[in-house]
Amino acid sequence: MATPYSTQTNTAATSRTASVGSGPRQTDYLDLPVRELNDGAALHEYTTETPAGEIIKPIKSNVTGKLEDWKLVTFTIDDPENPKNWSKAYKWYCTMVVAFTCFVVAFCSSVITAKLEGPMEDFGVAREVSLLVVTVFVIGFGVGPMVFAPLSEMVGRRPVYAVTLLIAVIFVIPCAVSKNIGTLIVCRLIDGIAFSAPMTLVGGTLADLWKNEERGVPMAAFSAAPFIGPAIGPLAGGFLGDNCGWRWLYWLQLILSFVAWVLITFTVPETYAPILLKKRAAKLRKTENDPKYTTETELDPRPLGQKLRIFLFRPFQLLFLEPIVLFIALYMSVLYGLLYMFFVAYPIVYQAGKGWSASMTGLMFIPMAIGVLMSAACAPFVNKHYLKVSAECGGKPPAEKRLIPMMFSCWLIPIGLFIFAWTSYPTVHWFGPAIGGWPVGFGFIFLYNSANNYLVDTYQHQAASALAAKTFLRSMWGASTVLFTEQMYNRLGYQWASSLLAFLALACCAIPYVFYFKGADIRRFSRYAFSDDEEQQGVKA
Repeated sequence: MATPYSTQTNTAATSRTASVGSGPRQTDYLDLPVRELNDGAALHEYTTETPAGEIIKPIKSNVTGKLEDWKLVTFTIDDPENPKNWSKAYKWYCTMVVAFTCFVVAFCSSVITAKLEGPMEDFGVAREVSLLVVTVFVIGFGVGPMVFAPLSEMVGRRPVYAVTLLIAVIFVIPCAVSKNIGTLIVCRLIDGIAFSAPMTLVGGTLADLWKNEERGVPMAAFSAAPFIGPAIGPLAGGFLGDNCGWRWLYWLQLILSFVAWVLITFTVPETYAPILLKKRAAKLRKTENDPKYTTETELDPRPLGQKLRIFLFRPFQLLFLEPIVLFIALYMSVLYGLLYMFFVAYPIVYQAGKGWSASMTGLMFIPMAIGVLMSAACAPFVNKHYLKVSAECGGKPPAEKRLIPMMFSCWLIPIGLFIFAWTSYPTVHWFGPAIGGWPVGFGFIFLYNSANNYLVDTYQHQAASALAAKTFLRSMWGASTVLFTEQMYNRLGYQWASSLLAFLALACCAIPYVFYFKGADIRRFSRYAFSDDEEQQGVKA
């Protein structure tokens, strides 16, 4: 007879960028080891606190082939080793450390764009070659998660944080002292791959720390970090590059990334429940001299070949076979590409058009940063609205309810771009293009969070692969945009080049509306999407 489950159930995972969970809708398995286990695994030991600290469950052993009673180790009620039960002060400290790490990574991706002329002059290369240091870094953002996300499920979050950030810190040094462009490009690629790990794992860490009802504000803090970094990067880089030279842009990265590595490696413990329970099971087997203490990841792991097939191929299956994944990924790619295009477009408009310095041009990113902060401040209110919608739907809202913020905020991107486009004449006041960045920054977080939440709710056990597909396509497109932005602005002119981007963003506004009204029908015929007959799809927000 199994030990009765406690009435206090903790959700151990949620979207990497989700707001306050999904209410009572279901458990999000995104950050649990679903890819490590056979399909019959219930994962109750990771989502339940029990009085006895164990669940007795008959499971067919891979070794003997017989049905045997195993003691699946759980957290006890109010267990102090459960990260969700840590003090709020310590959880906030951990949250700020991982959010700071995320900010540093995003900052490092953009700070060098303020002084691309430095490597051009020192190494005698064309501007397109100098732009490759941005491109390869962002390519690393797309490649790294395909490895680091599943690796964190096997060994835990802390080792992946510690090793990858250390590699990133080490390879910033050759960038700062490089004698040729080849060294700079190769080391930036390695840095991009290594830095992608924190960006991949940070949301999962916050899901480990906070209960659903507590998670709104911490997730808002995290959500702002990846967008504040790119907005502040050109600002800081412009002043530092103008006064100290381009190599100091890399020394600044070294200082910030080293601080982040020290903080997250030595002050933030392991938070991933499966790893914590696996260690506890090993200790119990030794102290109690009972081999029956175990976790499902130890008892019934998937064969390595099956894991690799899921890790490597499933994201591409979802990308090309699932319309929801494909079009959400395309939308996010347009937005991500737009963000990196701005790093080239702003210098074109202000430095080439108005004759400004890099440091003064960096100041023009401030309205975008303010927009990001304001949207982050609104995130708890958006989350409160979703919980209201969830309650109206009997606790099981359809996934399409996640698209409501996207349906309103999607219009802000083309509005901001049209303002930027038609105020970018050299004779027009500088305030025009700058203020165009505010609605773009304000809309980014709502769109980003809504897209991720929609994918998580739609695919659930496949959510990690769906998000990996989106991240891969988004990063590949973002990496390529910086290579042709200058040529596009030279051929089309400042106004029509930015207008082309605005029209692309305007066309993408149809995506959330189509999925909001037709998404349920698409999911019904999907091979991979989650379906629940109890969804109350008739209730409108």
